[in-house]
Amino acid sequence: MNETNDQGELVFKCNYCTMPWDEDRQMVEGHRGSLICSQCLAIAFTELVYLDSGYTPSERETCKLCLETQRDGLHWQSPLDDAVIACRRCVKQSAGVLHKDPDIVWKKPTDPKIDRPKV
Repeated sequence: MNETNDQGELVFKCNYCTMPWDEDRQMVEGHRGSLICSQCLAIAFTELVYLDSGYTPSERETCKLCLETQRDGLHWQSPLDDAVIACRRCVKQSAGVLHKDPDIVWKKPTDPKIDRPKV
């Protein structure tokens, strides 16, 4: 998503948390300018890939990133707007894009089931 600020500058924002793009908040662009930030991506990746949790959308709901319906089963919902969802495929692809980019420090999250401290 993008907006124009009071100074007339274009500001790019994550569609899932609405936070603006900056050095600490890298983004991946989907179709028609949709964006997911690195922080939302880390949460979505952990929930969909490692925890196998998520949301099963209705037939009419579409992934904000690929604009397709009913792709790959579970989807991740925006914490701010239940209608803004991302499919597992787009989350995995977006994580791969940021993970492989040599100019970005972001790495895919590790499996929380493996990284739990032993008591």
